[in-house]
Amino acid sequence: MPSRKALAMPLAALLVAALTGTTPAAAAADTPGIKVENHATQPVFSRADAIKQTVYVEVAGTDSDNDGAPDRVAVDILRPKETDAGLKVPVIMEASPYYAGGNDVANHTVDVDENGNPLPTLRSLANKLAAEPFAGYYDNYFLPRGYAIALVENLGSGRATGCPTSGDRNETAGPKAAIDWLNGRARGFDADGNPVAAGWSTGKVGMIGVSYNGTLPNAVAATGVEGLKTIVPIAAISSWYDYYRANGGVLAPGGFQGEDLDVLAKYVLTRQNGQEACGALIDSITTGQDRITGDYSPLWDARNYLNDVNKVKASVFVVHGLNDWNVKTKQFAQWWYALAKRHVPRKIWLHQGTHMNPFSLRTAEWLRQLHGWFDYWLHGIDSGIMREPQADVEIGPGQWGRHASWPLPGTASVPLHLGSGGQLGLLPRPLSPRETFTDQKTRTAEQLVEATGADPNRLAYTTGELPADVRISGTPTVSVRASVRDGASPYLTALLVDYGADVRANGTLVPTGETLCYGQGVPGDTGCTALRTLGTATTPYKIVTRGWLDVRNRVRADRTQPLKAGKEYDFTWDFQPTDHVFKKGHRLGLVIISTDYDYTLRYPPGTKFTVAPGKSALKLPVVTPARW
Repeated sequence: MPSRKALAMPLAALLVAALTGTTPAAAAADTPGIKVENHATQPVFSRADAIKQTVYVEVAGTDSDNDGAPDRVAVDILRPKETDAGLKVPVIMEASPYYAGGNDVANHTVDVDENGNPLPTLRSLANKLAAEPFAGYYDNYFLPRGYAIALVENLGSGRATGCPTSGDRNETAGPKAAIDWLNGRARGFDADGNPVAAGWSTGKVGMIGVSYNGTLPNAVAATGVEGLKTIVPIAAISSWYDYYRANGGVLAPGGFQGEDLDVLAKYVLTRQNGQEACGALIDSITTGQDRITGDYSPLWDARNYLNDVNKVKASVFVVHGLNDWNVKTKQFAQWWYALAKRHVPRKIWLHQGTHMNPFSLRTAEWLRQLHGWFDYWLHGIDSGIMREPQADVEIGPGQWGRHASWPLPGTASVPLHLGSGGQLGLLPRPLSPRETFTDQKTRTAEQLVEATGADPNRLAYTTGELPADVRISGTPTVSVRASVRDGASPYLTALLVDYGADVRANGTLVPTGETLCYGQGVPGDTGCTALRTLGTATTPYKIVTRGWLDVRNRVRADRTQPLKAGKEYDFTWDFQPTDHVFKKGHRLGLVIISTDYDYTLRYPPGTKFTVAPGKSALKLPVVTPARW
């Protein structure tokens, strides 16, 4: 016999029907919903009929332009028209300071005197390209499947107020406020100042983006904001110190020699009256960033999202190029390691491209996995994505492997010892005599690697021809005993080199001649894309990874400690993390230099470094052959 509670439910429903003139079944049928087949949302909503709106969200508690009013961000929203008829959908959000373009800004001079002060020179203009918002595929592909798209114009850019600060907490507060608004916790207004609510939103948000747009998801996730269910940081920063510095040394992002926090802030300062509102704040960044010592400081600590990784509640799908020298690989790896320690649900893609988005590299498979990821975390559909291997790694152009985790299981640290005469091998050579090189400021790392025989401006150590393939996966390190004299350059730079001719990715994308129509088209946007693959070239060597140290910061990054000329010290530092196969018959090499022309400051030439090879070693994270 049914319980009294069970009987009460149908009676209550009949009472509602009598008062409203509808039947419960009819009322349910009138409410639109998503369609799920084969464990995936289906494209049943119209992109062409989607509702567009702009909401100005108040960033409560943040007044970075000091105008006496809370900062605001501009949020452009595209959502299925059915959301006006009761459909509730989650949101895919991309926050960016780039939507309004950028300004021409002079980079810092990198040729410096013996005290690190810039030498007089003409400054070149940096025309830094904005990160593409994935060529707009979110709306064509995901909106028809029951998602809203939100593009957040962040503080100091375009229609937003406030000031850009290159990663400080106020920038994090912008997209966080947009998530709060989607959950009814923040105020939003239309262009006329009328309050706007997000009654159509489920409150579940996934953030995604490339470069700066991928960094903001890391930053917001580190606040632990409720409603942010997942992030997809692509080529993203986890600590701004490691973007513009390395182990105490001033360092440039690849391709942007002389850029720093202040330059980037000026570049994205596209709001109305920007210089008047934000000039003083950005000037304080110029002073505080310290391009003389390069030391870690409270300014950098405020831009280190690793500090708050314990607050991350969102799942994380990391994507990064193993040849990205703009946002270097340490950025993804240290974030990934920290997430792993906390057992955050996560997935990773590592590709052979540079500063690229995966939509351009492996389009169909990227859409399949991203679709499954968002369906699982935002719609609660068991898409099967969490039962797939955690790591997709491209070990060579077009050569993808799937693995249980990253670094690959079965990886162990293997030391290779330096020896005089350019030797590098498994056996220690403690009696090797010392060797000296002299710093210079005009030759690139590539030119020094290509030099044959002994060279006065570098030391090179190589193995013999490898008897079998050797794969490394993770973060190599190097330890060098050395003394410094007769100059001011504080840098030690290590280059890990794969010597041997091979076909390698060259940083370009090449059309295949094929087209993929992945989503619904609208006028001016077909919902199709030309498929591309990585361009390649046959090269005699590859600099696999690099590492830099300011020797004055040999103990810690936040403290400069002068050296005594001629005294030997032990220096240990890390390379950028990598995943690479040194093929059978190739030679593995370590090249040690000081000034890295394209990355470090360039001090007057002449500093002499004397290295004790017998007390120096390279440590590589080598994968057991059977495990890959």
